[in-house]
Amino acid sequence: MRTIAGLALLLLIGLMLGASMLVYSAYVLLAVFWICRSLSERWTTALTASRTISHLEAEVGGSVSVQLRLDNGSNLPVVWALVEDVLPAAALHGQPPALRMDGNNMRMTDVPARGSRVVSYRIEALRRGYFQIGPVIAETGDLLGLHRRFRRITEAAYLTVLPRLIPLDGYDVASRRPVGEIQVSYRLLEDPTLVSGIRKYEHGDPLRSIHWRASARTGQLQCKQYRPTSVAGATVVVDMHRGSNPDHHEPVRTDLAVTAAASICHTLLLLQQQFGLVSNGRDAVDRLTQPVKSPDGQEFDSFAQAKKQLSMKRESDRLRPVVLPLNKGPEHFSQIHRALARLERTDGLPIEELLIEIQSKMPRDATVLVIVQEVSESAALALGLLRRQGYSVAAIVNNYDNEAFTTAVGRLLAQYIAVYHLFDEQSIPQICKTLVLKY
Repeated sequence: MRTIAGLALLLLIGLMLGASMLVYSAYVLLAVFWICRSLSERWTTALTASRTISHLEAEVGGSVSVQLRLDNGSNLPVVWALVEDVLPAAALHGQPPALRMDGNNMRMTDVPARGSRVVSYRIEALRRGYFQIGPVIAETGDLLGLHRRFRRITEAAYLTVLPRLIPLDGYDVASRRPVGEIQVSYRLLEDPTLVSGIRKYEHGDPLRSIHWRASARTGQLQCKQYRPTSVAGATVVVDMHRGSNPDHHEPVRTDLAVTAAASICHTLLLLQQQFGLVSNGRDAVDRLTQPVKSPDGQEFDSFAQAKKQLSMKRESDRLRPVVLPLNKGPEHFSQIHRALARLERTDGLPIEELLIEIQSKMPRDATVLVIVQEVSESAALALGLLRRQGYSVAAIVNNYDNEAFTTAVGRLLAQYIAVYHLFDEQSIPQICKTLVLKY
């Protein structure tokens, strides 16, 4: 608008002074300005893009390939366009980085009339998480640089990097052995593979429980007695509160806790036992920006403004805990695996408030397996209260600091909670086999 106002003023001065050259120059500049503006608008609206991603889920250490196809729907060539497929800067340049890019997600190119150009790059997943890929933002304009336009030409995609699954040692898959040596007060089901003795037949006993050899020897019907299966699976509770997961341990310790939780749930899947997940962490999906009515075609004043408005939010004030109730099967494990991939620290519910909040949703027939980094007195009291109410409770302390670990163990043992030690990734295979301390 300032340019048009200036040219109009120049034309008015030329007409008032009778300066024909000045009037001619003003007309020429107005014509050039109008042509440049028309070309800029036409190039911007003619440019479209489509993204192809090899897969939207990857494991830590895997990679995905991304291909952008830029199409020009106009009969005029787009002389220049600066195109960027926006990637999260924190994931690329964090310490340590979560993603590594091979290639270039930004390119200056021309696009011929009714033609296309292709931009390709690869993303290597270094850490688990939930990452926004895109949207594609295109900058174009006239040859003189009088008009620069910034436009979103395709929407974003989202990449889920799943935590690594580490096999747990010392378990016979066919044995149905429960995770952890934990005493419980409930005798739920009888295990037909664990015979504890023989008794006389009683009316109503099923035929499959009759011990035919003993019945033949004694001349009376005898039935097998079975040992009860007292623990069926586990509810894995992952503490993600900022107060008990300090910044100087990040992101190593929380990623380690997530890897251990995923590995334990995978083991329970193989054992055909039930498993569930509870966490006071934040689901990264909550940080998604509100969708715009028109997915493409939104214009901005600059690249910086476009990235700020279209990127995922850094924070979310939602306090809803992540709860996936007990269940079995590969589909349920896939849900938990994805939820663990998206799990982030938050300053919402501390672990003691979380346990009170979700206690009614945790059945007593499964071990409550809590993965914590630092244990406050109130958190230890909350776990002790669960144990006194009849739950089977065990704690995995995710800490390598001797002083913090000793403090946590002392508070847990005071509440008669069995303790396991998660020192590093190499200790995960033995995490549910080697009991560090027990009351």
